[in-house]
Amino acid sequence: MKARVHITLKTGVLDPQGKAISNALDQLGFGGVNSVRQGKYLELDIDETDPQKVRASVDDMCAQLLANTVIENYSIELDG
Repeated sequence: MKARVHITLKTGVLDPQGKAISNALDQLGFGGVNSVRQGKYLELDIDETDPQKVRASVDDMCAQLLANTVIENYSIELDG
């Protein structure tokens, strides 16, 4: 089963990389971009077919390693 994980900064957390991207877009002539928030996207291919087990396992992975839950949110999508 494939798991897709989207990790984003929580609202209110400063995003210097997003700010740098926003500034670069402006300098390249892409006006009208009010702000940019950057994040992470991960795809995991897991040898399990039970969606509940996969979701629980990926949730544990996010909580322990993949996401910094103090400053980041994550969402999990399953396909398979």
